[in-house]
Amino acid sequence: MTAFGIAGIGAALGRRTRVADVALEYTEDLRRLRAWGFRSFHEAEPDVQPNDLAVRAAEAALARTGIAATELDAVVLCTTGPSEYLYWDAAAAVQGRIGACNAEVLLVSHACTSTVMAFDLVAGKFATHADYRTVLVVGVNRVCEPYWNRMDSNTAVFSDGAAAAVLRRGESRCQWLVTETVTDGSLADLLLLDRGGVAQPWEDGEQSPAPVAPAVQRLQSFYGEDTAAMQRFGELTVQRTKDVVLRACKRADIEASSIARLIHLNDNIVALSSLAAALDIPLARTNAEIAMEHGHAGCADQLLTLDLHLSGGALVEGDLVALTAMGSGMHWSCTLLRV
Repeated sequence: MTAFGIAGIGAALGRRTRVADVALEYTEDLRRLRAWGFRSFHEAEPDVQPNDLAVRAAEAALARTGIAATELDAVVLCTTGPSEYLYWDAAAAVQGRIGACNAEVLLVSHACTSTVMAFDLVAGKFATHADYRTVLVVGVNRVCEPYWNRMDSNTAVFSDGAAAAVLRRGESRCQWLVTETVTDGSLADLLLLDRGGVAQPWEDGEQSPAPVAPAVQRLQSFYGEDTAAMQRFGELTVQRTKDVVLRACKRADIEASSIARLIHLNDNIVALSSLAAALDIPLARTNAEIAMEHGHAGCADQLLTLDLHLSGGALVEGDLVALTAMGSGMHWSCTLLRV
């Protein structure tokens, strides 16, 4: 196994906005929204693109660690949704903008699981490239409003933001232990936008589609309104996350009860409470409080929350941290770190 850890983390977030102030712009179902518990989220200015956020976070991480972009051996860009353009390599564009001229480039596009899964890719690169010393991982989410309603298309309030981590071979801080991922491709069609791809390209003069349908409608369409099947899916999302955490702990030869912090994606308070109960840990040992203040920044959540926990003193040397995520595909992933 290749020993590496996190030398530093940087972030770039849109402006903080109170959910209550703008909720009616996104949904009429305020009762559902209140039940989720989100108090605020981050919203980028209209002219800020996904890679703008990614570059800002990358530069912040490099500045914090004092590492020059030219020292990077690889840049891994992790995305939640679409990038600026079709037929375009967003990861290469980030590498070019930050001046990482010596770095290999990788693009990971597995929605909200992208950054958690990326640790395994970095471990592989370190294992197969003995000369690699430093890798930059960047997770970014920028809501594309015509395609995605940030308060109605899923079960969280979505934020615009990016977080980047400098991973260094031999680094003792936040040392990587293992990453485990489970994929169920039979659920791949649960989340898709059926226009704009090869199957249904845009036609001249065609109007933009309505945003992706809310999660409940998508489940009804996918399961043919079989309420029992939809309930089993809800239970499955929790059980698969628990399973992947236990698999990671088993491979690392540690007890799940020793996890000091579970940093899941910034889901709603009901979902986070269910996950905490399934893993038999107090809700206070999850990312629940940070999630309610920052919203769900896609695959940037885990690095952003980890940095806030570290800077706020919630984690101390020796603590075991589980970064977990689930995302369309569907994928469930867990990365274990030792602070």
